[in-house]
Parts: sequence; structure tokens; C-alpha cells
Amino acid sequence: QVQLVESGGGLVQAGGSLRLSCAASGRTFSSYAMGWFRQAPGKEREFVATIIWSGGGTYYADSVKGRFTISRDNAKNTVYLQMNSLKPEDTAVYYCAASSGVSLQLRRRNEYAYWGQGTQVAVSS
Repeated sequence: QVQLVESGGGLVQAGGSLRLSCAASGRTFSSYAMGWFRQAPGKEREFVATIIWSGGGTYYADSVKGRFTISRDNAKNTVYLQMNSLKPEDTAVYYCAASSGVSLQLRRRNEYAYWGQGTQVAVSS
């Protein structure tokens, strides 16, 4: 069982940066791949980024590649999402999730068993 709590969301102007954090409970955090998803109003939840258990591999949605960076600190049971060059279309509730899968490209929602409650990111133009 893994419990996830996101933080770091807020309001930022276009071109700005935010860093999201996701703190996990449980001793087995380092065995899970971690992902970030987002859901804008009226849209389905979509994949943003994922990182394998060791932190040695990452994978991004095309829409954020080059602007967002996912990382993890297994000693702190925390995964991060550094978001730079933010755009109004990045506005959404951002969720972190944990997966027991071993693939690098875990981009489907049903591949993740545990989810946080989400943190709101709003980007003004």
C-alpha cells in the first residue's frame, strides 16, 4: 500500500516555473515506478511523465518534452516534477501515481495502482 500526497501547485504567469512534489508513505517506495498525470477542466486525465524505480530512466509526453523534468529521491520517498516555460495550456490538476510495472513507457492510467489527490496548477497568459 502506498499513499501519495502532492504539493507545490499554484498560479504562475506564462513562461514561469513551478516544482511539484509528491511525498509517498511506505517502505517500498523505491520499488515503484512513478508517474505524473494531469487533468484539465472538461478533459480526460492525460499522461505527463514517468520515472523508473531507480531514477535511471524517464519518459515524457511530447507536449512537455524539453520543458518538464521528472526526478525522484528514494531516500526521501519523494518524486518531483520541475515545470519550466509554462504555458496556459498546462493549466490542470496534476496527479502523481505509483506503478509496479517495469516498463519505461508506463503511460496508461490503468498501469498505475495508487494515486494522490492532486494539486492545482494555473498558468495565466
